[in-house]
Amino acid sequence: MTPVELAVLIRSRAAGRGRFITALAGAPGSGKSTLAQTLVAALGAGARVVPMDGFHYDDAVLEARGHRARKGAPYTFDAQGFIHLMHRLRAGGDVAIPVFDRSMELSRAAADVVTDADQFLVVEGNYLLLDQAPWTDLAPLFDLTVFLDVPLAELDRRLVARWAHYGKTPDQARAWIDGNDMLNIRQVVEGSRAADVVVRWQAGVGSAARDSTG
Repeated sequence: MTPVELAVLIRSRAAGRGRFITALAGAPGSGKSTLAQTLVAALGAGARVVPMDGFHYDDAVLEARGHRARKGAPYTFDAQGFIHLMHRLRAGGDVAIPVFDRSMELSRAAADVVTDADQFLVVEGNYLLLDQAPWTDLAPLFDLTVFLDVPLAELDRRLVARWAHYGKTPDQARAWIDGNDMLNIRQVVEGSRAADVVVRWQAGVGSAARDSTG
Protein backbone atom coordinates (compact mmCIF):
# COMPACT_ATOMS: atom_id res chain seq x y z
CA MET A 1 0.00 0.00 0.00
CA THR A 2 1.53 3.26 -1.17
CA PRO A 3 0.93 6.60 0.59
CA VAL A 4 -1.58 7.40 -2.16
CA GLU A 5 -3.46 4.13 -1.47
CA LEU A 6 -3.38 4.85 2.25
CA ALA A 7 -4.76 8.32 1.57
CA VAL A 8 -7.59 6.74 -0.43
CA LEU A 9 -8.37 4.43 2.50
CA ILE A 10 -8.43 7.36 4.92
CA ARG A 11 -10.70 9.45 2.70
CA SER A 12 -13.01 6.46 2.24
CA ARG A 13 -13.33 5.88 5.99
CA ALA A 14 -13.70 9.59 6.68
CA ALA A 15 -16.58 10.05 4.23
CA GLY A 16 -19.50 11.78 5.90
CA ARG A 17 -17.55 12.44 9.08
CA GLY A 18 -15.82 15.45 10.58
CA ARG A 19 -12.24 15.36 11.76
CA PHE A 20 -10.45 12.06 11.07
CA ILE A 21 -7.36 11.20 13.11
CA THR A 22 -4.84 8.61 11.91
CA ALA A 23 -2.20 7.32 14.32
CA LEU A 24 1.11 6.49 12.63
CA ALA A 25 3.32 4.53 15.05
CA GLY A 26 6.65 2.78 14.76
CA ALA A 27 10.08 2.37 16.29
CA PRO A 28 12.78 5.06 16.27
CA GLY A 29 14.22 5.24 12.76
CA SER A 30 11.27 3.52 11.09
CA GLY A 31 10.46 6.51 8.89
CA LYS A 32 7.34 7.81 10.61
CA SER A 33 8.03 11.47 9.92
CA THR A 34 8.79 10.84 6.25
CA LEU A 35 5.67 8.71 5.70
CA ALA A 36 3.53 11.20 7.63
CA GLN A 37 4.64 14.07 5.40
CA THR A 38 4.16 12.01 2.24
CA LEU A 39 0.72 10.89 3.39
CA VAL A 40 -0.35 14.46 4.15
CA ALA A 41 0.81 15.50 0.68
CA ALA A 42 -1.24 12.66 -0.83
CA LEU A 43 -4.31 13.66 1.20
CA GLY A 44 -4.02 17.25 0.04
CA ALA A 45 -6.00 20.19 1.36
CA GLY A 46 -7.19 19.83 4.93
CA ALA A 47 -4.45 17.41 6.01
CA ARG A 48 -1.59 18.01 8.41
CA VAL A 49 0.94 16.22 10.64
CA VAL A 50 0.79 16.33 14.44
CA PRO A 51 4.06 14.99 15.94
CA MET A 52 4.19 13.38 19.38
CA ASP A 53 7.85 14.39 19.79
CA GLY A 54 6.89 17.87 20.95
CA PHE A 55 6.11 16.28 24.32
CA HIS A 56 9.70 15.27 25.07
CA TYR A 57 10.66 16.42 28.56
CA ASP A 58 13.42 19.02 28.39
CA ASP A 59 16.98 17.77 28.97
CA ALA A 60 17.15 19.78 32.22
CA VAL A 61 14.14 17.85 33.54
CA LEU A 62 15.62 14.53 32.41
CA GLU A 63 18.95 15.36 34.06
CA ALA A 64 17.21 16.22 37.33
CA ARG A 65 15.30 12.93 37.23
CA GLY A 66 18.32 10.86 36.23
CA HIS A 67 16.71 9.93 32.89
CA ARG A 68 18.90 11.80 30.40
CA ALA A 69 20.62 8.60 29.22
CA ARG A 70 17.21 7.11 28.38
CA LYS A 71 15.80 10.02 26.41
CA GLY A 72 13.12 8.67 24.11
CA ALA A 73 11.83 6.02 26.55
CA PRO A 74 8.08 6.24 27.30
CA TYR A 75 8.63 7.87 30.69
CA THR A 76 10.69 10.68 29.15
CA PHE A 77 7.58 12.10 27.48
CA ASP A 78 4.76 14.13 29.00
CA ALA A 79 2.22 11.45 28.14
CA GLN A 80 -0.64 13.08 30.04
CA GLY A 81 0.01 16.38 28.29
CA PHE A 82 -0.09 14.62 24.92
CA ILE A 83 -3.33 12.82 25.80
CA HIS A 84 -4.85 16.16 26.81
CA LEU A 85 -3.78 17.61 23.46
CA MET A 86 -5.48 14.74 21.63
CA HIS A 87 -8.73 15.41 23.47
CA ARG A 88 -8.51 19.07 22.46
CA LEU A 89 -7.86 18.09 18.84
CA ARG A 90 -10.94 15.86 18.89
CA ALA A 91 -13.02 18.72 20.28
CA GLY A 92 -11.95 21.17 17.57
CA GLY A 93 -11.11 24.85 17.53
CA ASP A 94 -7.68 26.42 17.31
CA VAL A 95 -5.16 24.26 19.17
CA ALA A 96 -1.49 25.24 19.58
CA ILE A 97 0.92 22.30 19.39
CA PRO A 98 4.58 21.96 20.43
CA VAL A 99 7.20 20.90 17.90
CA PHE A 100 10.48 19.14 18.73
CA ASP A 101 13.61 20.69 17.19
CA ARG A 102 16.18 17.88 16.93
CA SER A 103 18.97 20.26 15.94
CA MET A 104 18.61 21.92 19.36
CA GLU A 105 17.27 18.83 21.20
CA LEU A 106 14.34 20.72 22.68
CA SER A 107 10.64 21.31 22.16
CA ARG A 108 9.27 24.66 21.03
CA ALA A 109 5.94 25.37 22.72
CA ALA A 110 3.03 26.61 20.59
CA ALA A 111 5.24 26.31 17.48
CA ASP A 112 2.26 25.48 15.27
CA VAL A 113 -1.53 25.70 15.33
CA VAL A 114 -4.18 23.19 14.24
CA THR A 115 -7.45 24.76 13.11
CA ASP A 116 -10.88 23.48 12.14
CA ALA A 117 -9.75 23.61 8.51
CA ASP A 118 -7.50 20.64 9.27
CA GLN A 119 -9.84 17.67 8.80
CA PHE A 120 -7.26 14.93 8.36
CA LEU A 121 -4.73 14.73 11.17
CA VAL A 122 -1.82 12.30 10.85
CA VAL A 123 -0.42 11.89 14.37
CA GLU A 124 3.02 10.28 14.40
CA GLY A 125 5.05 8.92 17.30
CA ASN A 126 6.74 5.90 18.83
CA TYR A 127 4.25 5.06 21.56
CA LEU A 128 0.82 5.79 20.10
CA LEU A 129 -0.09 2.08 20.30
CA LEU A 130 1.87 1.18 23.45
CA ASP A 131 -0.17 -1.29 25.47
CA GLN A 132 0.47 0.23 28.89
CA ALA A 133 -0.99 3.06 30.95
CA PRO A 134 -1.40 5.92 30.35
CA TRP A 135 -0.75 5.42 26.61
CA THR A 136 -3.75 3.08 26.32
CA ASP A 137 -5.99 6.12 26.96
CA LEU A 138 -5.20 7.18 23.39
CA ALA A 139 -6.97 4.20 21.81
CA PRO A 140 -10.48 5.71 21.52
CA LEU A 141 -9.09 8.97 20.12
CA PHE A 142 -7.83 7.46 16.85
CA ASP A 143 -10.01 6.61 13.84
CA LEU A 144 -7.33 4.55 12.07
CA THR A 145 -4.04 3.11 13.33
CA VAL A 146 -0.98 2.39 11.17
CA PHE A 147 2.26 0.69 12.27
CA LEU A 148 5.57 0.78 10.39
CA ASP A 149 7.35 -2.57 10.56
CA VAL A 150 11.05 -2.22 9.70
CA PRO A 151 13.74 -4.90 10.35
CA LEU A 152 16.16 -4.25 13.20
CA ALA A 153 19.18 -4.22 10.90
CA GLU A 154 17.63 -1.47 8.79
CA LEU A 155 16.64 0.54 11.87
CA ASP A 156 20.22 0.27 13.12
CA ARG A 157 21.60 1.47 9.78
CA ARG A 158 19.29 4.48 9.76
CA LEU A 159 20.08 5.41 13.36
CA VAL A 160 23.82 5.28 12.72
CA ALA A 161 23.29 7.71 9.84
CA ARG A 162 20.97 9.92 11.94
CA TRP A 163 23.42 10.35 14.79
CA ALA A 164 26.33 10.93 12.43
CA HIS A 165 24.27 13.72 10.86
CA TYR A 166 23.77 15.28 14.30
CA GLY A 167 27.48 15.19 15.12
CA LYS A 168 28.03 12.00 17.10
CA THR A 169 31.23 10.07 16.43
CA PRO A 170 30.83 6.44 15.33
CA ASP A 171 31.66 5.26 18.86
CA GLN A 172 29.22 7.73 20.43
CA ALA A 173 26.48 6.71 18.00
CA ARG A 174 27.07 3.03 18.67
CA ALA A 175 26.95 3.52 22.44
CA TRP A 176 23.73 5.57 22.24
CA ILE A 177 22.01 3.13 19.90
CA ASP A 178 22.95 0.04 21.92
CA GLY A 179 22.30 1.62 25.32
CA ASN A 180 19.13 3.54 24.50
CA ASP A 181 17.62 3.40 21.01
CA MET A 182 17.50 -0.40 20.82
CA LEU A 183 15.77 -0.58 24.21
CA ASN A 184 13.11 1.82 22.94
CA ILE A 185 12.81 -0.08 19.67
CA ARG A 186 12.14 -3.35 21.50
CA GLN A 187 9.53 -1.67 23.67
CA VAL A 188 7.70 -0.36 20.61
CA VAL A 189 7.95 -3.60 18.63
CA GLU A 190 7.10 -5.95 21.49
CA GLY A 191 4.75 -3.74 23.49
CA SER A 192 2.45 -2.13 20.93
CA ARG A 193 -1.14 -3.14 20.26
CA ALA A 194 -2.07 -4.49 16.83
CA ALA A 195 -2.68 -1.77 14.25
CA ASP A 196 -5.42 -1.58 11.62
CA VAL A 197 -2.77 -1.30 8.91
CA VAL A 198 0.80 -2.63 8.98
CA VAL A 199 3.30 -1.12 6.55
CA ARG A 200 6.28 -3.45 6.07
CA TRP A 201 9.62 -2.32 4.65
CA GLN A 202 11.35 -4.55 2.11
CA ALA A 203 14.89 -4.02 0.83
CA GLY A 204 14.91 -2.90 -2.79
CA VAL A 205 11.14 -2.78 -2.92
CA GLY A 206 10.04 -0.05 -0.54
CA SER A 207 7.02 -0.46 1.68
CA ALA A 208 4.33 -3.07 1.43
CA ALA A 209 1.27 -3.00 3.60
CA ARG A 210 -1.45 -5.21 4.96
CA ASP A 211 -4.84 -3.89 6.05
CA SER A 212 -5.53 -6.13 9.02
CA THR A 213 -9.08 -4.85 9.42
CA GLY A 214 -10.19 -6.71 6.31
